[in-house]
Amino acid sequence: MTKLEGRVALVTGGARGLGAAAARALAGEGAKVVVSDIGDGTETASAVGGAYIKHDVTSESDWVATIDFTKTTFGGLDILVNNAGIFWVRPISMTTLEAFRQMQQVNVEGVFLGLKHGIPAIAERAQKWDGGGSIVNISSVAGLAGSSNTLAYNASKGAVRLMTKGAAIECAELKLKVRVNSVHPGIIDTPMMDGAVNFLSNAAGTDVAAEKARMAKRHPLGRVGRDTDVANAVLFLASDAAAFMTGSEVVVDGGMTAT
Repeated sequence: MTKLEGRVALVTGGARGLGAAAARALAGEGAKVVVSDIGDGTETASAVGGAYIKHDVTSESDWVATIDFTKTTFGGLDILVNNAGIFWVRPISMTTLEAFRQMQQVNVEGVFLGLKHGIPAIAERAQKWDGGGSIVNISSVAGLAGSSNTLAYNASKGAVRLMTKGAAIECAELKLKVRVNSVHPGIIDTPMMDGAVNFLSNAAGTDVAAEKARMAKRHPLGRVGRDTDVANAVLFLASDAAAFMTGSEVVVDGGMTAT
């Protein structure tokens, strides 16, 4: 039997990038996966033998509908990966209040709504599993340390980090058998990274290849991360192998924050 046989996972922002990689990893270990995304996630859902639903994570009614869809389609919910998010690179002086608020709305409120509606749904059958149910929130190294041109993103991912810990403690105190942990990727080779590369190369007057090489050097392991590096961490936290982990931070950054 594979690690997640019989379990149902919901991955937000699952159409591409880290979300799609997480969906593939979870399905590869036997989970039934619902891919939710504001964009079209039918291709990813089909590839993992799952289902897709259009989902705006800032909408509470969309969260209710998405969890209902998951339970109706596959019979319950055991794993939630709060992955959906936005990212851009911009100095403080060029960041409007509207843009700052949008970042918090998607990256913070989206996770809050996932916790609010995901926890009770997962708790319904968490006793079935040795490790209980699992919520994995995708934060970032930007939630652990500050950097220039990413103030709004730092604020949002720092919030996700502490929301994770608060939810973990609350679930434990209520004996819900729902674990809540966060994953903190470094610079990962995804479509989201490409936008940052383009901005920084334009600002520095360098070419894209040079900027990517500079990013790789920021990691002691000498490369940027792969989506599978993060997906493997998500898979571990979702499984019974992490049964004694809650409120934890798993940093996947090639040593970036160790320097």
